[in-house]
Amino acid sequence: MQQINWAAVATVVAPLITLVLAAWWDRRGTRLISYYSHVAGIAGTLPDGAALQVNTHTVVLRNAGRHAATNVRLTHANLNPFPMFSIWPPVVHHEEALPNGSRDIVIPVLIPGEQITIHYLYFPPLTFNQIHQGIKCDQGFAQAIPVLLQRQYPQWVRILVKFVFLVGVGAVTYLLFRAGRCVLFICSGGP
Repeated sequence: MQQINWAAVATVVAPLITLVLAAWWDRRGTRLISYYSHVAGIAGTLPDGAALQVNTHTVVLRNAGRHAATNVRLTHANLNPFPMFSIWPPVVHHEEALPNGSRDIVIPVLIPGEQITIHYLYFPPLTFNQIHQGIKCDQGFAQAIPVLLQRQYPQWVRILVKFVFLVGVGAVTYLLFRAGRCVLFICSGGP
């Protein structure tokens, strides 16, 4: 009967445990994320024949953590006039003028899992990248993430993909364990 080489097992298992703990630790606090869901410019002609262009964009703000985000502040550049905006779903908020002339939209609290969208409407020459100067809360800064629209597959496809992924992880772990045993066998001088 073969004995288990616990050093080899620890060498394989320790990084996996560390990975799981790091992922858990990352999700335990407040995790504020933001992204643009769309940016658009609409050009048209008024009934009197005058040309008109309106720009719009939407910022999605989500608390992906396990604790509430307090005093969420969306800081904006010193703009005159300030862009029109609306927040959906409606949340308690207020605007606050800062000493340098810029303005903040302040949301007192975003609970865990809460997601809101802030829709802006403004006119040229102003563009979306000239409006925002950052998003933060009492717990830290929001993480801006790039997103792309993506097709949503049926649940059975997602389950199948996860299963195949786990089988692959298991196979790679097994192969690494076997390779480690082989290396240890060769280094110890064999039988």
